[in-house]
Amino acid sequence: MGRKWNNIKEKKASKDANTSRIYAKFGVEIYVVAKQGEPDPEANQALKFVLERAKTYNVPKHIIDRAIDKAKGGSDENYDELRYEGFGPNGSMVIVDALTNNVNRTASDVRAAFGKNGGNMGVSGSVAYMFDATAVIGLEGKTADDVLEILMEADVDARDILEEEDSVIVYAEPDHFHAVQEALKNAGVTEFTVAEITMLAQNEITLPEDAQAKFEKMIDALEELDDVQQVYHNVDLGE
Repeated sequence: MGRKWNNIKEKKASKDANTSRIYAKFGVEIYVVAKQGEPDPEANQALKFVLERAKTYNVPKHIIDRAIDKAKGGSDENYDELRYEGFGPNGSMVIVDALTNNVNRTASDVRAAFGKNGGNMGVSGSVAYMFDATAVIGLEGKTADDVLEILMEADVDARDILEEEDSVIVYAEPDHFHAVQEALKNAGVTEFTVAEITMLAQNEITLPEDAQAKFEKMIDALEELDDVQQVYHNVDLGE
């Protein structure tokens, strides 16, 4: 799959003030999904998923509780879910998912992050068709064969099961996310290193050194925007 999921997560969390930025973004996402449905994760699968993902980033309980309490309190703050698609240097492709309470501001900021770093915005659908929505679940303490056996016994399908450094990473259809996680929990897995539904590029590309430096600067600029929740791309950064 070309991705080292734990390394990617650690890189995101280690940049300057990125830990607090990640926590703030989770706060917005938790508030939005709690407001859209029930503020109880057992009655709201979308909220349950976000909280599972938040655990892998060690989001503090007080941030989670504050976001859920805000939704319970009937706040009238509304957010739009937006997806932008664009291109970077040398045929690189990028998808940007955002939650915003000011669409014009976010569109302007995303366009500027692309434009100032050698990229440009595309129209809807210009990039997304080259990516597949995929559930990615990582764990430690078991082998790929162990996980395969667990999933087979639970009659749960996976696209692929790979060993990446000290972790096993399961790739599955998005609607199998909870079934995979439950099967693993029932087999004694209590913590996950990764628990995400992401957009995986069907084909990754490698950029020459100068283009990669410019591309990474563009990705950093996009990820640093407060309204941006996720950035997906088709470049193998060698992490």
